[in-house]
Amino acid sequence: MFKIFIVEDDKQLVTLLEDQLHKFGFHTQSVENFDFVLDQFETFSPHLVLLDVNLPKFDGYYWCRQIRKVSTCPIIFISARDGKMDQVMALENGADDYITKPFDYDIAVAKINSQLRRAYGEFASSQDERRLDIEGLILDVERLTLSYQNHKVEISHTEAKILEELMRKSEKVVSRDRLLEKIWDDQVFVDDNTLNVYITRVRKKLVALTIEDALQTIRGQGYRLSPNWGIHI
Repeated sequence: MFKIFIVEDDKQLVTLLEDQLHKFGFHTQSVENFDFVLDQFETFSPHLVLLDVNLPKFDGYYWCRQIRKVSTCPIIFISARDGKMDQVMALENGADDYITKPFDYDIAVAKINSQLRRAYGEFASSQDERRLDIEGLILDVERLTLSYQNHKVEISHTEAKILEELMRKSEKVVSRDRLLEKIWDDQVFVDDNTLNVYITRVRKKLVALTIEDALQTIRGQGYRLSPNWGIHI
């Protein structure tokens, strides 16, 4: 039975959500004390989190970052804030999807099931595949770290997704559309420039590891990671 952790201060909405999720066989728990969201998350150890933006004490972006430090479980924001930047902020802080209120419960359940399939079901990578090593460059998807030789840097959830795709297809061109699909699934509101920002961040993380010019832009096609650091360094 999949466990869903609900971080929402609207008690009426929590009740409606739980009633709906229980119909589909999910086990749920909602936050009782918003001072200790992370503690409750770790105790419950859920498979997926539903997270509002506007919360007491700290906002949902903060708690999303805290959860990402200890877990890569799917996080879906549910919020009445429907601005483009609100949704981009959620994704940049580690979320996997964003649902605006009011929402259709059937669509919400479908999105939950989609994320669960990606994380644990037929589309999930095995645990052995969550750590990639190419020419000494090691990506630990679970711990969100990237290391090379004696250097290590922390990376964001989104940066990890980009690197995982590029490293799995090392020496091959990965299209921009594929990266957008990998990172944001069906989030059509994300403009193309957002990917440019993340590619720049990934390049900076590689440079911090003394790896330069490995992530190449292939004009009109996408990006390619060429593991030439073993030769030049």
